[in-house]
Amino acid sequence: MTNIAIVGLGALGSAAAWEATRRGYSVVGLEQFELGHERGASHDTSRILRHSYHTPHYVELTFRAYDAWAELEADSGISLVTQTGGVDFFPPGAAIDMSTYTASMDAVGIPYDVLDNAALQERWPQFTPPEGTTSLYQERSSIVPAALGTATMQRLARERGADLRDRTRVEAIEPTATGVRLITSDGVVTADRCIVTADAWTSALTSPLGWPIPLTVTEEQITYVTVPPTYADLPLWIWMDDPSFYGFPSYAVPGTAMERVGPAMTMKAAEDCGGPTVTGDERSGEIDPIMLDRLMGFLRSNFAGVGDVVRSKRCLYSLTADRDFVISPVPGYDNVIVGLGAAHAFKFAPAFGGMLLDLVDGKPVDPVFQLDRPGITDPAYEANWLV
Repeated sequence: MTNIAIVGLGALGSAAAWEATRRGYSVVGLEQFELGHERGASHDTSRILRHSYHTPHYVELTFRAYDAWAELEADSGISLVTQTGGVDFFPPGAAIDMSTYTASMDAVGIPYDVLDNAALQERWPQFTPPEGTTSLYQERSSIVPAALGTATMQRLARERGADLRDRTRVEAIEPTATGVRLITSDGVVTADRCIVTADAWTSALTSPLGWPIPLTVTEEQITYVTVPPTYADLPLWIWMDDPSFYGFPSYAVPGTAMERVGPAMTMKAAEDCGGPTVTGDERSGEIDPIMLDRLMGFLRSNFAGVGDVVRSKRCLYSLTADRDFVISPVPGYDNVIVGLGAAHAFKFAPAFGGMLLDLVDGKPVDPVFQLDRPGITDPAYEANWLV
């Protein structure tokens, strides 16, 4: 019998496989699509790694994230973290309260700079936010690679004996007296425990166990635009208002050249939680011109020298109402553990795998991330995705 079966091999499932094999477990991983597919949220290039967060709990967790990325680099022999520094913009009347960020970083001892527009533009004249904008700069903010990071964890898990199967859809999870049975498109898999990291497809698997998870799945869109060569030295950035946007400077995935378009470079940018509600299986996949126009209007108002659109891609957000993670057994079924990232977990991915394995090893559930909390169980809970 396999010790652990993992359902879904995006970033979080791949991290669980990597960590499980490091701890000596035997693993079978089951992915309904091909490994590295672009139907979820673990593809493309860059993701943000940062200490800047809205609660002390998450700020403390970022230390584990940085440490886990360093462990993954050491284990793989690949450089995966590119430090750029990061700026959080709070325009006048911002929908997100800056004091939640400063107080949270203060509580954990994270240094940062508070900049007015003059100080901001003295460092980075490319930024042109409206008068009265206050910016927070944290120097350790970094970029980590999405597709490469996920593939690296898969490779390391396989090297330690994990059986990772793509194009194998899990149709049902059946707890038994001695473990779990997984009914798949390719037969039955048995295991002592099961970790479900199926993102937008999670609730379909937990609902038969009496635990439907009320996720809102949206189809988001990222876009690459041309920018002048000076943008190579720009920090990553987040616009802390509604709508919220974020972006990355020109970025070379380890082992590749930094992308250029003629004499220009590219900047990646996107709106956070701006896409239509969809499902994992029912979504357009097409570029949305309205979303693109909204993003480009924002960029041209707040950045100097933004040029043309190079390309756009779609991805899924699977959002809990409180936008907190799920790292929890299904109540009543301790051998079925759920991991959901609420569309901001890639930065934590190697650590997230460790937290899932901590539950396998018998550590208590973090109350913030348990399934039986109001943000999951209360139908009247008002969704708040601005973090």
